Amino acid sequence: MGQPGRSVNNYRIGEAAAMLGVSADTMRRWVDAGRVAAERDEQGHRIIPGEPLAAFARELARPGTAEAEGRPPSSARNRFPGIVTQVVLGDVAAQVEIQAGPFRVVSLISRDSAEELELVPGAPATAVIKSTNVMIERT
Repeated sequence: MGQPGRSVNNYRIGEAAAMLGVSADTMRRWVDAGRVAAERDEQGHRIIPGEPLAAFARELARPGTAEAEGRPPSSARNRFPGIVTQVVLGDVAAQVEIQAGPFRVVSLISRDSAEELELVPGAPATAVIKSTNVMIERT
């Protein structure tokens, strides 16, 4: 439910697609298939109201159970599968960069862990984030 006194955010197809990390064509197909509701603005462009887009994004992001995904249960809810793009090994620590869709995730882990996991550029990896301090910026 929206907050009193705030206007509802509406997104054009391209904006919605960028937020979900898909192409505008994919977003159009989802709208055409009825997976997410769209309306027409005064100029006749299709727009997607913010609340239905948020509900659709939650549906897309809803993972299966850990067991169904072939991994042990975990309390971490933030999982970003991607590809290792860079590993910088130090004497004790390693800096590992993962490109997860449009997002770059950088982690400092022990050198032993990086070597044990065989983290090298091109390797598939998932950044698993458990955090009690996540900052939110309004864009």
